[in-house]
Amino acid sequence: MKIQELLFPVIGRCAETELYFRPEGEERADIERDVPSIVFEKYAKVLFDTYFNGFSIEKWNKYTILDNVSLRIVLKGRFKVTLMTKEKIHEDVVVRLVGESVVDSQDKKEYIFPYQNAGTKGMYTFRLEALQDGCRFYGGSYCSEIPQEKIRNVRIGIGICTFKREAFIEKNLRILRETILENPDSALYGHLEVFIADNGQTLDRDSLSSGQTHIHINPNRNLGGAGGFTRDLIEIMKHNGELGITHVLLMDDDIVIEPEALVKTYRILSLLKDEYADAFIGGAMLRLDQQYVQVESGASWNGGRLCSLKSGLDLTYCENCLYNELEEYREFNAWWYCCFPVGVVREDNLPLPIFIRGDDLEYGLRNMKHLILMNGICVWHEPFENKYSSFLEYYITRNQLIDNSFHCQWFGVKQLAHDILLHTMQELMYYRYRNMDIYLRGIRDFLKGPKWLMEQDGEALHKEIMAAGYRGQDLETLNMPFNYPVYQASREVDISKGRWWFHLLTFNGIILKAKGENIVPMAACRTVQFYRMKRVMHYDITSNKAFITEKSVRKTFSYLFKVFGLLCVLPFKLKKAQQAYRTEGLRLRTLTFWEKYLGI
Repeated sequence: MKIQELLFPVIGRCAETELYFRPEGEERADIERDVPSIVFEKYAKVLFDTYFNGFSIEKWNKYTILDNVSLRIVLKGRFKVTLMTKEKIHEDVVVRLVGESVVDSQDKKEYIFPYQNAGTKGMYTFRLEALQDGCRFYGGSYCSEIPQEKIRNVRIGIGICTFKREAFIEKNLRILRETILENPDSALYGHLEVFIADNGQTLDRDSLSSGQTHIHINPNRNLGGAGGFTRDLIEIMKHNGELGITHVLLMDDDIVIEPEALVKTYRILSLLKDEYADAFIGGAMLRLDQQYVQVESGASWNGGRLCSLKSGLDLTYCENCLYNELEEYREFNAWWYCCFPVGVVREDNLPLPIFIRGDDLEYGLRNMKHLILMNGICVWHEPFENKYSSFLEYYITRNQLIDNSFHCQWFGVKQLAHDILLHTMQELMYYRYRNMDIYLRGIRDFLKGPKWLMEQDGEALHKEIMAAGYRGQDLETLNMPFNYPVYQASREVDISKGRWWFHLLTFNGIILKAKGENIVPMAACRTVQFYRMKRVMHYDITSNKAFITEKSVRKTFSYLFKVFGLLCVLPFKLKKAQQAYRTEGLRLRTLTFWEKYLGI
């Protein structure tokens, strides 16, 4: 069985060479894209200890029945092939030599090298060294001999939620068609169904599913990611008798996917040990603008103090890929790529109707026992610091409280009051008074309990929240000129030594006379950028839009009084609302509720 394909960079998907292979030394080894291969100068060396082409033997050994691995590669010319293992121990990368061979062929030839007595720690990898000019590497795979009767029957149902993102959907469906759905050579051919909840009801169903019985597009009410993904789950439940789906893979619409990640997921599921048959498989998120940087590989919730694991790693370094192999405590995986057994999806065990932000983590906290994360299983996504939406203040706040009602019962008045005060200080120092209205509304709406949430028209509520927040506007429509050097300078400003206490005592200068204007990053601003400013432009470089906030001492103290009033009622209302969610709120997870809510 082919366990893991050796990959080449692909323009339009990912062209970061060192995620696939790393030249070593001064001699050249170049990719030829017409016939995917690497052409070597004499004595050129290439290492395959990379994010996509290293083999995570420790995790394969832990979670699957795999007990033997061989390297199958296709070469032309005279090569020295070196098999090795690599493992991160503290600050060191420990390299162990497994075997070394010299091969020579004037024509393309397939070679198989077993990793005998190699152990099961860290990563299996190899190095090629050309012993003459013009040698070529044509690819290959890691393989294993596995009895047919031990291989699980797996069929994956991908669930995608989309809202007016036709370009992303069209691109990803085209990739799935070409590499899997219409490719008999793919291991996943005949083992994949695609379900799309079209929240915007704008997709051309006939065109996108033309000639493909494996693509199912369902118009859906715009009830956010929770509504869209739940619609996918309901459709999978409804049709599973005829389709035989064993696992669900929930995936964002605005991602770039590596098809081999799907195949790798399928292979892991096919070979799972019995004790891990209920495992979730998660995909890491890599940045779309810097495709070698990892944003998150699994996460823990901590009552709302979210911890993104392995964040910020530059995956062109072998040491960081080896760090990825180390398993840490994790509680959920985001739904940009999350696969789990279809048995989890039951009529009494559907996601909560909380629109966005918190649906994936609550479902993971509720259902996940084991999470498998592996190098090479990932998606590329626009980084969050490039995306700012004012209305999210409402959903993040309200949904955190809902999620904590079920899963963090230690989260009480003291913890919430602490969070409210910190968040209030931040928003008031940013002069984002509209955000304060949205934020406080999120808390008050939670305190109304689950009955209120059940009775809401999610679409109408969302429009109301959207209208209440800040929105980026075209720069020429604003009454403040945009100046890039000012924006750039603000990104670099910091509090001078010995001044932080003065900023603190003066409430970041709010009680002092204002003396200027500034331009700051919309999604990554800091309080020092607002110190004694009268007006501030919040600029988003990706959309080239902005909004303006202006200091108001009157509004600052007005919101401080509102917050004080809310803090006074928390001891009387918080526990009651939390208990209601833990009891009456269970109805929010049911098929009966969701069918009515979605209008099915």
